Amino acid sequence: MYARPSREPLAAECRTGSDSWLETGAGSVWQSAAAERVSAKERLARLATTLETDVIPRLVRAHAGEASSAAASVLPREREVEAFATLVLNASDAALFASVDGWRERGLSMTSLYLDLFAPAARHLGVLWAEDRCDFATVTVGLGRLQRLLREYSPAFGTEIEHPPNGRRILLAQPSDEQHSFGLSMVAEFFRRAGWEVLGGVGGAVQDPSAQVAREWFDAVGFSIGSESRINWLKQRIATVRSASRNRSVVVMVGGPLFSLHPGLAREVGADASGHEGGSAPDQAEALLVASAARR
Repeated sequence: MYARPSREPLAAECRTGSDSWLETGAGSVWQSAAAERVSAKERLARLATTLETDVIPRLVRAHAGEASSAAASVLPREREVEAFATLVLNASDAALFASVDGWRERGLSMTSLYLDLFAPAARHLGVLWAEDRCDFATVTVGLGRLQRLLREYSPAFGTEIEHPPNGRRILLAQPSDEQHSFGLSMVAEFFRRAGWEVLGGVGGAVQDPSAQVAREWFDAVGFSIGSESRINWLKQRIATVRSASRNRSVVVMVGGPLFSLHPGLAREVGADASGHEGGSAPDQAEALLVASAARR
């Protein structure tokens, strides 16, 4: 058994996570695992940055008028977000849902629940991983539990405002082995709230988007990737979707940390636009559809 490299002990909120893989194996295995760890850390850090700098600010601006001053007084503080993230990692399902219901009873709107509790908690999990305070498996499970919360509470999220279905349909997809899909899950919810019918996103991975658009009509297709290693995958999928789509004018949008850092990359991969901010994506897609119809 080789000596484990020195590193800070896991944060208290992460100690239930498994770290045993670091304790066994040969030196070559450690080197391979270390390289994979660096790559995974970069992906997760980019996800956290996207949530913090793209999704949250836009949504706060878009929904600033929805909350009263009384509602603003119950917004989660930083320490409360961190405490909630600890619950996500360690608490029972009953305790976790009770915590969310407690915030609702205190007057937190569903929009604020998403923007000011769920998204910052996801970002905090990313920080724990990036700072080696929490292991990869534990963070992955935590993000999965947050996505479950999205699924469970999305009906309430959609009924906070009245909107008729607008008849639009969008397909959301990402690589089948993508580790983190929280950002795409949030985008799915905002499209639903805007009246779109959504296939994919929360708990609905689409394995073959080109086959899907060949069978059914979609106004738009959205892709999300987490790292540069997925660019070729994305280019190929966009090309096949455009070729196979029943809608010859289908709008293709892309999202993820890379497109925030490199805005011109969307055009390079064959997309019509990148959704830098999740809350604005439905408006972007609608504008593209209107412009496309005007050209026909």
